[in-house]
Amino acid sequence: MATFLYKLGRFAFRRRRYVALAWVALLVLAGVGAASASTSTSSSFSIPGTEAQKAFDLMEQRFPDASANGASARVVFTAPGGQKVDVGAQKAAVENVVKELKTGKQVSSVADPFESKAVSKDGSTAYASVKYKLTSMELTDADREALKDAAQHGRDAGLTVEIGGDALQAMPETGATEIIGIGISAVVLLVTFGSLVAAGLPLLTALIGVGIGVSSITALANVLDLGSSTSTLAMMIGLAVGIDYALFIVSRFRHELTEGREPEDAAGRAVGTAGSAVVFAGLTVLIALAGLAVVNIPMLTKMGLAAAGTVAIAVLIALTLIPALLGFAKHRVLGRKVRRGLKGIKDDASDASDGSAAAKKPNMGTRWARFVLRRPIWVLVVGVLGLGAIAIPAASLELGLPDDGSQPVSTTQRKAYDLLSDGFGPGFNGPLMIAVDAAHSDDPKAALDKISKTISGMGDVEKVTEPAFNKAGDTAMLTVVPKSKPSGLETEDLVHNIRGQAAGLKSETGAVTLVTGTTAMNIDVSQKLNDALLPYLALVVGLAFLLLMVVFRSVLVPLKAALGFLLSVVAALGAVVAVFQWGWLASLLGVEQTGPIMSMMPIFMIGVVFGLAMDYEVFLVTRMREAYVHGERPGQAIVTGFTHGARVVAAAAVIMISVFAGFIGSSESMIKMMGFGLAIAVAFDAFVVRMAVVPAVLALLGKAAWWLPRWLDRALPNVDVEGEQLQKNLAAQAAGSAPERAPEPSRV
Repeated sequence: MATFLYKLGRFAFRRRRYVALAWVALLVLAGVGAASASTSTSSSFSIPGTEAQKAFDLMEQRFPDASANGASARVVFTAPGGQKVDVGAQKAAVENVVKELKTGKQVSSVADPFESKAVSKDGSTAYASVKYKLTSMELTDADREALKDAAQHGRDAGLTVEIGGDALQAMPETGATEIIGIGISAVVLLVTFGSLVAAGLPLLTALIGVGIGVSSITALANVLDLGSSTSTLAMMIGLAVGIDYALFIVSRFRHELTEGREPEDAAGRAVGTAGSAVVFAGLTVLIALAGLAVVNIPMLTKMGLAAAGTVAIAVLIALTLIPALLGFAKHRVLGRKVRRGLKGIKDDASDASDGSAAAKKPNMGTRWARFVLRRPIWVLVVGVLGLGAIAIPAASLELGLPDDGSQPVSTTQRKAYDLLSDGFGPGFNGPLMIAVDAAHSDDPKAALDKISKTISGMGDVEKVTEPAFNKAGDTAMLTVVPKSKPSGLETEDLVHNIRGQAAGLKSETGAVTLVTGTTAMNIDVSQKLNDALLPYLALVVGLAFLLLMVVFRSVLVPLKAALGFLLSVVAALGAVVAVFQWGWLASLLGVEQTGPIMSMMPIFMIGVVFGLAMDYEVFLVTRMREAYVHGERPGQAIVTGFTHGARVVAAAAVIMISVFAGFIGSSESMIKMMGFGLAIAVAFDAFVVRMAVVPAVLALLGKAAWWLPRWLDRALPNVDVEGEQLQKNLAAQAAGSAPERAPEPSRV
């Protein structure tokens, strides 16, 4: 592989104008596609194979007129000073608001609270249910303003009026912190390289890659039914890996230049060595993201595949566009002082290549590696115990789907949620929807009476509504209002209790009882994710283990990498629980409302963090493996790996942390959690696991770290990640009287 990538790097260097134009053309094409595509209207969320989804599908089939895709709103009214909303001027004000709501262009129906008996027992609170013809993403600003204006007119009449539901849902905003994250990345690159050109290349190529990826997602959003969070997560991951992958190629190119090589040869060697690490690091990320399909939640699968596509683009850009741009920059990627001294380096190549300069003045990576070699047990114990302590809150992890109760207390959605809870009971915001398929029942009405009475007699049931039959009379819907809050254990027990009675009710009545609704769906999602976690980890860790075994020609190094990942990701989950569930440092991070962690967040974070953790494992340990293969002792190979790779890996980690942290300013809780979780996970994995635990374990293992059974060594393909075969080929060419020019890769 290293030899092929070496040829590819030199090809891109020589044909730099064509390569650069090709990528610019792709960016323009993707941009045009995004600009001409209609706005994504996807707000669907399905969980195939669950009872909640079966009930939802049944209602869509048997109640075609009652579209479940349209946006909805609950306009909540409260009378001032202990007065009642159903008498006098207060009632007239409510009726005026209802009339105004009915005039909305996209409004399909408005339920008058006095006709639908949506008034609390004490008469202090009432609500009007508004249904729209379009989804929340299709509603225009004018539609939302009309809803807000109607509510304001009610406030002007002396009522307290708040609005809940998804009608006010808008596209998430990332905030200014995203720009700050990119700015920090630029500063880190400038400090690392000491050259504006070298610092600008990774940023430029990462933005081109993200531009192509996100524009493609936008263009295909309606065709592939992609959610609003998909492009944001793809942007987050694409920026981070795009900058990092380019950073490693540029860093190796600069190293080769200081060795006295010509720019074209330096570009080939950089892509052949660091590029091999980029390929395998990118493959681990792709495996982790594509593996999310195992969970069988379409939205999660699409998010993972979209992000994987952006990562694949980042890898291709690092292998082709970076060497092409290096062809334009050449020696300008070096700082001025280095460029001035380059002539002296060429005249005294032996000093530049034997590492004597580094030996005279060891850098921080060298000093740290030597410290770890002297105290491996202490470093290992402190690192493991420290992350273990941070992971403790993960034992209290609570999963849930977001609703208006998770909104900041200052929003009208949260105020409406609280008013309904106070006026109608805590369970009113999480009603259970019961779908009854009575197509095979001899007497559907008698069957519904039996089912309704059975559910009414259960504990924690506040109210069961009258069943609403479809036109055919073979299917009915009824609503169950629990006494406890939607996220309470009592409500969860009620769902399980109803489902547990379903088999007996079917044998008695012939009707099938299915439970759905937000609360039931939340329970089903959590269960589905829990069931998929072990198969997902087995698939992803297993494939990555095999991949790393091929890369490092070792059994213990991939095992150590996987265990280190588990340690860092559990610690990151502990930090997420402490902040977003317990509220520690919540105000500092702009978290206005704590509560259960988004159900899909942990498994998505596990997939992403695993891929990124393997990035640093590949980049850092590959240099150690390269030194060991070339004859160094195990301990010295660790020092060599840190000497050449620690600074760049540390810079890459800081860049990735700053990019992820930039998304903490997002207005969407899922994005905010992902930004924080990924940032803290990268910090733990890069600076504790890879920089401390990994060298400590390798120091304790010694030569055993690189052990591989002979039969397995013969069976595994030799991908030459370290560039050993490449070095032999180049040395053989150099020994000849006229070294041949590296041939261009074949064109397809």
